Amino acid sequence: MRDHIRRRVLEITDHMLQTRATVRQTARLFNVSKSTVHKDVTERLPSINKQLASAVKLILDQNKAERHIRGGEATRRKYKARKIT
Repeated sequence: MRDHIRRRVLEITDHMLQTRATVRQTARLFNVSKSTVHKDVTERLPSINKQLASAVKLILDQNKAERHIRGGEATRRKYKARKIT
């Protein structure tokens, strides 16, 4: 694995562990695609550090379980804003 990719994987992992950020939030921050973030933490990270990969997997699973709530909240705000204007 190239050094800059390895560095990015570790930076993304560190950010996700500290902030419990979603893949989308992390991708926006690091200016990469959601697919890149997902591939970094699910495929590349286990070959670098299995413990970190397990910790990030827990965050990914939690975010996946909560995404319907975040989506519903965003939709509610969207339609509430339309009524005001």
